[in-house]
Amino acid sequence: MPIDPAVAVGAELPGRDLSWDSTDVLRYHLAVGAGADELSYVYEDQLRGVLPTFATVATTLRDTDPPAVKMPGIDVDLARVVHGRQELEMHRPIPVSGRCAARSRIAAVYDKGSAAVVVTETTTELFTSRISIFVKGEGGFGGDRGPSTRAPAPGREPDAEVLSPTDPRQALWYRLLGDRNPLHVDPVFAARAGFPRPILHGLCTYAMVLKAAIGEDPDRVAGYQARFAGVVFPGETLRTRIWREDGRLVLVATVADRDDAPALSDAVVTLR
Repeated sequence: MPIDPAVAVGAELPGRDLSWDSTDVLRYHLAVGAGADELSYVYEDQLRGVLPTFATVATTLRDTDPPAVKMPGIDVDLARVVHGRQELEMHRPIPVSGRCAARSRIAAVYDKGSAAVVVTETTTELFTSRISIFVKGEGGFGGDRGPSTRAPAPGREPDAEVLSPTDPRQALWYRLLGDRNPLHVDPVFAARAGFPRPILHGLCTYAMVLKAAIGEDPDRVAGYQARFAGVVFPGETLRTRIWREDGRLVLVATVADRDDAPALSDAVVTLR
């Protein structure tokens, strides 16, 4: 079978030495929607910090090939894979330029019945990133379904709401950060994956929603988790609803153009 949990779980993945500079950071901030009214994100003389979600591209900045879903005990078709959930723990703020070593492993494989969820974990001195990918057609092997990650929004009106337009070219810009998945540019591949046209990278949405929630104060983020609840097409507008609670923000993001179709759910930002 393409997924063998007995082989996969706990397997070490190749480590990487990561490095970046202010140009990489500026390019990232532009790719996730920062504009001329946010100089602390787009102007090197005023860079106050780095969006914590930069951690999600720090390992791919120099990549030029499409991703392959081949790991110990795992070999699946990229067209059957979608990003299901993303979690970040920030050990300390990411500097504008720096380097660090990254270690990765397969942390878990869960059985969702019609699909499998593969969780990989990457750890550095700055952050820990956990990626959960949803592999269609690979469940039903009798494994653990995994823990609940539900984080429902409070039963009251949000404390704030932010609209964030995406650009029709946004996926093309985001691809330059190393995520060359053809799902985000090739209409034929997108159709094979079950979508009417190329979709925006989930991690781009993930970053835009965080920026909407925290404004220009990225260093106060200690953690951020969210589930990808639906797709966003480049050019659509995100609506982020924000609830403030003790030490955290609860977020829900929808697509304003499509009757608030779900984009991100179960999203929580932990604050320092």
